[in-house]
Amino acid sequence: MGKKSKKNRQNQNKPDLGLHASRLGIDLGGTKILAGVVDDQGRILGSAKRKTRPERGVDEVIARIVKTAQDAVVDAGLDMSAIKAIGIGAPGVADYRTGVIEFAPNLNNWVNVALGPRLEQALGVPVIVENDVNAGTYGEATVGAAAGYRSVVGIFPGTGIGGGIILDGRLLRGAHNAAGEIGHMVVLIDGPRCGCGRRGCIEALASRTAIERDILGELRGGRKSLISELIDPDNPQITSGTLATALAERDPLVTDVIERAAYHLGVFTGSLINGLDPECVVYGGGLIEACGPVMLPIIRETTYRYLIRPIEPDRLPILEAALGDNAVLLGAAMLAAVEAEPA
Repeated sequence: MGKKSKKNRQNQNKPDLGLHASRLGIDLGGTKILAGVVDDQGRILGSAKRKTRPERGVDEVIARIVKTAQDAVVDAGLDMSAIKAIGIGAPGVADYRTGVIEFAPNLNNWVNVALGPRLEQALGVPVIVENDVNAGTYGEATVGAAAGYRSVVGIFPGTGIGGGIILDGRLLRGAHNAAGEIGHMVVLIDGPRCGCGRRGCIEALASRTAIERDILGELRGGRKSLISELIDPDNPQITSGTLATALAERDPLVTDVIERAAYHLGVFTGSLINGLDPECVVYGGGLIEACGPVMLPIIRETTYRYLIRPIEPDRLPILEAALGDNAVLLGAAMLAAVEAEPA
C-alpha cells in the first residue's frame, strides 16, 4: 500500500461528524479573510486564510471568500454538503435581512454590495451577513468569555472602538442596522476631533489612534519617552505591541496616556451599564490584548464608581475576551446556526 499523504493523515484525526450539522464562519477583514468549520460546541474543525485584496474590486474579493470557504471545508475533511449554514462578519453596516453590505470603508468603500445572495449562489448554502464586531460579541457571549450570560455588552478598543450589544440572548441591531456603534458616543463635549468628524467621541479619547495622537503630541512638546527609541521617526506609528513594551518598562509618558484612556473607558462603560443593564461586559481587541493588565483594573474601578446603583463586581463582571482572532469567525458561525439553519 502506498504512503498516505500528510493531508490524508491529518483528516484521519478529524472528528467523525456523522450527520451532525456543521456551519461555516467567515471573518472578512480589510486585509485578510479567515474561514472555519465550526461544530455545535464552538470547536474549529478546519480553517483557511488568505489576503482580502479589496483594491482589486468586489468580484475578486467575493471569489477569494468563496475559495477560502471551500478550503476550510476541505481542511475539515468534509464537503460543502455537510455545511448547513454560513455566517460572515464584515466591517461596516450590514443589513442581515437582505445580506447586503450597505457601506464598508475598510473594503475600499463598498456600497450596497449583495454579499449574502452572491455567496449563497456560489456555495449553495444559506448565508447570514453581520457586522464584524457584532459577530465577535456574539462569539464571546456563546462560546467565549461571556458564555452563559444572556445580556452582554462587548467593547473592543483598537484602531477605533467597536461594540456589540446582546440583550436577553438576542443581538441588538437597531432600526437601521447600526446599533453597537458605541465608539461614536460623545463623552466629552468639545473634546478631540474624531475620525467621524465630530468632537469628543470615546473613540477620539481612548482608541489606539487617540493614544498615539496624544503620545506623539507630548513628544513634539519636548517630553521624553522610551517611545522615541521604539518607533520610526519617519513613520511614527505606535502599535499596541509598542505600547505594551513601554508599559513594561514603566515609561511615565505612555503610562500617563494609557491610564487616562482607561479612565475615560471606565466612565463610558458605567454610562453604558446605566442605560442597558447587562449581566456582564466583555473587553477585547488589540489594545486590550496588549495593555489589559494596566487598563482593565482602571476600567473596572472607574466603571463601578460611576454606576447609578451599587452593584458587586461578581454580579456584573467586566471580563477580558477569550477568543482572540477567532471571535468573529466563531460568532458568525454560531449566529448562522441560530438564524440560518432549519429548525
